[in-house]
Amino acid sequence: MSRSEFSRDPGSGIRDPRNLRPERGAKPPSESAWGWGPTRSDKCGPSRYKLLIVLSLCLVGGAACRQDMHNQPKYRGLRASTFFADGSSARPLVEGTVARGTLQDDEAFFTGKIDKVAVKEFPFAVDEALLNRGQERYNIYCSPCHDKAGTGNGMVIQRGFKRQPPSYHIDRLRQADVGYFFDVITNGFGAMSDYKAQIAPRDRWAIVAYIRALQLSQRAAASDVPGGDPSKVPQPAGGGEHAPGKN
Repeated sequence: MSRSEFSRDPGSGIRDPRNLRPERGAKPPSESAWGWGPTRSDKCGPSRYKLLIVLSLCLVGGAACRQDMHNQPKYRGLRASTFFADGSSARPLVEGTVARGTLQDDEAFFTGKIDKVAVKEFPFAVDEALLNRGQERYNIYCSPCHDKAGTGNGMVIQRGFKRQPPSYHIDRLRQADVGYFFDVITNGFGAMSDYKAQIAPRDRWAIVAYIRALQLSQRAAASDVPGGDPSKVPQPAGGGEHAPGKN
């Protein structure tokens, strides 16, 4: 029987010595006994040490660059600064700077005044939509103090606030220019704080228009009613206990 036939004979119980693996204690000179690449003595040669050193330097260099990006020379909001004379890192806007879309080129519309004098007329036409918008904004921002009728007895006053605002229906305010009301809403007056941050300019004018409607509602003449007949005023749907002619 040839060597090849001997190695293929399943019944012989003996395998070709060339296919036998060495014992675990054996140390082949170049290849691992189990096919795992170079032996242990070859894994830490001079070339591998050089490669490890190069890789280590690359990692250190990469980490240093990353830290430089994280530690940027910048200020965070409201932090102090020793560079500026006032000690603040937040710098004021350059004088004359105007944010995009906020150029207030219409003095009457944005201030309610022309040459520091309150305007007497609205800077744009007043229609039903504007009055409805004014009523909505008035009920949100004004009625807590002025109440919904404008008499100055809002819930804030009823709950104990001592500085009661004047009624819109006194002669002084009935004769006041519309620009005066706009200026008060914008800049505040007395115990009333300003609302320029909460209410946009057009909405301030809408509130002023609704205040004029409230003033008219308390002193309207028969000639102000269509046809001079109060019964011809459109009634709210469903009537209700507050409909005209009912107590």
